[in-house]
Amino acid sequence: MELQVSNSPFNQEQTELLNRLLPSLTDSQRVWLSGYLTALAGAGISGGLAGPAVSVQSAAPSAAVPVPAASKEITILYGSQTGNSSGLAKKFAKALEAEQYQVTLSSMGDYKTGNLKKTNQLLVIVSTHGEGEPPDSAISFYEFLNSKRAPKLDGLRFSVLALGDTSYEFFCQTGKDFDKRLEELGGQRLVPRVDCDVDFSEDAGAWFSQVTSALSAGSGSATLKTEDLTAQVEAGESSYSRDNPFRAEVLENLNLNGRGSARETRHLEISLEGSGLDYEPGDSLGIYPENDPQLVDALIATLGWSGAEEVTVSKSGDLLPSREALQRHFEITVLTKPLLIRLADITGHEGLVKLVSPGEEEALKGYLQGRDLLDLVQDYHLQGIGPDVLTSLLRKLPPRLYSIASSSKATPEEVHVTVRAVRFEAHGRQRRGVTSVQLAERVQPGDTLPVFIQHNPNFKLPKDSDTRIIMIGPGTGVAPFRAFLSEREESGAQGESWLFYGDQHFTTDFLYQVEWQRWLKDGVLTRMDVAFSRDTEQKVYVQHRMLEHSKELFNWLEQGAVVYVCGDEGSMAHDVHAALATILIQEGGLTPEAAAERLTEMQRQQRYQRDVY
Repeated sequence: MELQVSNSPFNQEQTELLNRLLPSLTDSQRVWLSGYLTALAGAGISGGLAGPAVSVQSAAPSAAVPVPAASKEITILYGSQTGNSSGLAKKFAKALEAEQYQVTLSSMGDYKTGNLKKTNQLLVIVSTHGEGEPPDSAISFYEFLNSKRAPKLDGLRFSVLALGDTSYEFFCQTGKDFDKRLEELGGQRLVPRVDCDVDFSEDAGAWFSQVTSALSAGSGSATLKTEDLTAQVEAGESSYSRDNPFRAEVLENLNLNGRGSARETRHLEISLEGSGLDYEPGDSLGIYPENDPQLVDALIATLGWSGAEEVTVSKSGDLLPSREALQRHFEITVLTKPLLIRLADITGHEGLVKLVSPGEEEALKGYLQGRDLLDLVQDYHLQGIGPDVLTSLLRKLPPRLYSIASSSKATPEEVHVTVRAVRFEAHGRQRRGVTSVQLAERVQPGDTLPVFIQHNPNFKLPKDSDTRIIMIGPGTGVAPFRAFLSEREESGAQGESWLFYGDQHFTTDFLYQVEWQRWLKDGVLTRMDVAFSRDTEQKVYVQHRMLEHSKELFNWLEQGAVVYVCGDEGSMAHDVHAALATILIQEGGLTPEAAAERLTEMQRQQRYQRDVY
């Protein structure tokens, strides 16, 4: 319904502004705004939206949910692949405990499903992995909830926070699945599900404020403040985080590939001195990048802007010239379906409206692949859009996560990463990876980068250092295994280790070759098998080497070895998974169904861990 002066309490100017704004909002933005306005009303505050954030005091739960007698017991379950969901869950748990709630906090992989029937209040925080799949740590709970063994949950009040990426077709699918299934089992929502894009902090905080308002509506307790969540720092913890990155100095920036290689892989050594940041092998380094200045200039020229127009870059109203804003704050290299829908609504461009209409899903999917904002502006003649309007529709430029390739025991106050420069041609133009090419071409020793540590509890060395480990990491996927072996060398671990590594050519693409050879000589690395796909007539990859040594691999698995896989989710990780299943079938005599269940059970036991992207 379009607002008019006659059907609303707003004047003409206000209705025009609202009619422009409301169609452009995402579901999570509408939820946030609803809670914000409720908070202003509850606190007796008037005025514009530019004021300071106020915690929600009286936001009601979903209309169908009567507020029961208050319970101070609440369960928070998280399913996390890279650590974002677990990090949020832990922050929310601390905030609730500070308000005297009795919180049960658990990874879905560790949760005893028999307790679900006895749970009255449940928060689910879960990411979506790959093409709409649950993260590894959530698989067992996801399967239980969707099985016939799942109990009726008539007394349950719940809410779901879903993390995802709108550039994927099945955005937040796992969260949507949990939300739907909990309702089917009889649960009632405390507040509606919120789906978060890659820049999730503000939407997650707004969801939590609404949850705590719904909880406190039945108890009279104080509502928790969203802004307090990012400020919580325990004694001994660094004050630097995803929301407050550390400006870290680059110490080294080396090309690991030899002359003549078709690839460029950078090894960066970065100082963490003075940050208080700490990490373990298996964690990732988050880097906030900047867009390619040449692409920014081309986009500004095509749009007909000067680059000096001031645009808003934050919800607090900070202003920057449009050129600087596009370079440092907004994503311009990835197109998403929500962006195209909003632009179609605003511009009314006939071709764009058709592209996002029902029945054109395959055409839209094809268009989004390999194109960027400059393509969109050129293809659909969107030059008339003003800077403030366009930037208000763009996602924030998200950080990129890179597996850490060092051990803080071996290199204190330093962190190393391994980054392959992404360059390719698509749709008649050269394309360049945002962060990888920035690091390869525009970052020198002495420069600084905004960084943070992303902890990953789902990719960790065994607590028992005598446990055997099998590491499978082609290309830059080998980075965390350099960290693993550095750590084991420093700690004097006795457990045997086996590395499968692959790339294109032995002479130019054998990353960290000297270090592997030294570790083999010293016994830190027990065994190494390599696959260089372009050195043989038939391409050979790591999964082929695994199958060649299937009997020995099976024996290691039977003796309790932990398997680690790092690298590309699209093909490599699936091929390695299939190879492991084949080994269990051939050497263990299992049926395909039993082999699949065995691998799932290994994931539950954290004997099969993956860091894939």
